[in-house]
Amino acid sequence: MNFDNMRLWIFLLIAVFSGTFAYAKMEGDSLLIQQGVASFYGKRFHMRKTSNGETFHMDSMTAAHKTLPFGTILKVTRVDTGASVYVKVNDRLPRYSKRIIDLSRGAATKLDMIHDGVSVVRLEVEKPRVIDELIEYFGDNPPTTMRLRPIAKAINFYKPLPNWYFIPQLTFINSPL
Repeated sequence: MNFDNMRLWIFLLIAVFSGTFAYAKMEGDSLLIQQGVASFYGKRFHMRKTSNGETFHMDSMTAAHKTLPFGTILKVTRVDTGASVYVKVNDRLPRYSKRIIDLSRGAATKLDMIHDGVSVVRLEVEKPRVIDELIEYFGDNPPTTMRLRPIAKAINFYKPLPNWYFIPQLTFINSPL
């Protein structure tokens, strides 16, 4: 193998692997804020006002939570099956409740927990900026059952590849050329 072919192969390897390592990957649980038991509610509260003033529809994708701000979008994942659904927090749970979230009947149906009644779930937010907003919302007194920690921004060490074919131009002073 001559020197030019070896240089080409090295260049191709660098090009392939530089694209692979360019972006930091999120850990699987980096957006997880809580894990615990969930239940659902439906007919008894259908068409009644929720804590934030909206009318509750049992087939909507909403939930009641003890402390999260109204309007927070959560990804609720059932731990044993891996099924997940996105819900909006629009109601409150009693502070003494042992459950972390009450889902609407519609969300519980998608998670296939109607027959079981309760299930262990994971609550995650959509984006890292939501965690920052929650940290700001709760200030110095975050709920002890909630996992809120800032996510460090990935450092991009992108460096342009050197120009392997750059040949410096020589300039001669007092040259007839």
